[in-house]
Amino acid sequence: MLVVMKQGATPEQIDRVCAWIKERGYTPQPMPGAQRTAVGLVGNDGRVDGSPLEDFPGVAEVIYVSNPYKQVSREWKHESTIVEIAPGVRFGGTDVPIIAGPCSVESEEQIVTVAQQVKAAGAVALRGGAFKPRSSPYSFQGLGKKGLELLALAKRETGLPIVTEAMDEAGAELVAEFADCIQIGARNMQNYSLLKVAGKLKKPVLLKRGMAATIQDLLLSAEYILAEGNPNVILCERGLRSFDTTSRNLFDLTAIPVVQQLSHLPIVADPSHGTGRRDKVLAMSRAAIAAGADGILIEVHPRPEKAMSDGAQSQTPEQFAETVVQLRRVAAAIDRAIAS
Repeated sequence: MLVVMKQGATPEQIDRVCAWIKERGYTPQPMPGAQRTAVGLVGNDGRVDGSPLEDFPGVAEVIYVSNPYKQVSREWKHESTIVEIAPGVRFGGTDVPIIAGPCSVESEEQIVTVAQQVKAAGAVALRGGAFKPRSSPYSFQGLGKKGLELLALAKRETGLPIVTEAMDEAGAELVAEFADCIQIGARNMQNYSLLKVAGKLKKPVLLKRGMAATIQDLLLSAEYILAEGNPNVILCERGLRSFDTTSRNLFDLTAIPVVQQLSHLPIVADPSHGTGRRDKVLAMSRAAIAAGADGILIEVHPRPEKAMSDGAQSQTPEQFAETVVQLRRVAAAIDRAIAS
């Protein structure tokens, strides 16, 4: 339930609404806006009758949020949320940031080199996995804490903020010490214990859509993070499992405008995982920008043929530089710009 106050409602009138909500055992969440304040009722299971609030001084209307997800919905907050992961690196505005880097951190030389290369080409954040969830237990699992330390080194060398994945609750706290943004991967999208911890850590979170998840599933997972008091969530479309084996995944670009209609949270696109093929990343990056994505994630490796994970979908630094050039043109055509 959302209580929309009239323009010019006094602090005393807002406090009275909050007190009424508290008296019924729920948590009020005032949300000041540009024109007026709204007060959300957190924890409502649908049984609260808000009609008495309609007669309170300063109350304009009471809105019942119809979706099973509440705080992530446009009904709850109409204005688009801007998520800033580092000074000047914002998702959800007119500028479109690019996050780039290797699938896995492999060595100091590899991560520092690729960080310098993607920054020179136009990336504003560095991705790289220190902990890697792999389908096979015998595949490279990442360098762990050493990988986080190497990401921190790359950040010191280049100034790029770090986006890296946490796989479990203990790992999330460790990742939060090093990263500017905690990534929760597709395999963990419905790891609700991990989502709750990410919400409590208050670090920005990049939440990837699960490989067989509906859009409602994705938004409900984001709701777990917001329900813990963390509003800084970036959603990510990264492709779905499909019966067609021509590409690794089915890259669902329709999800971008659909999510933007349903939710105020920014949504970015990952064409590397979305296709699984290096030669398709450029085309799908252009398409994602045209569809309105609030950011792009691209895997880049200095020597993809020697990558310890996901080399087939990783661009070379030269390919990435050309991709950024083309994305600037597409963004300009829809009155946006690639962030710099």
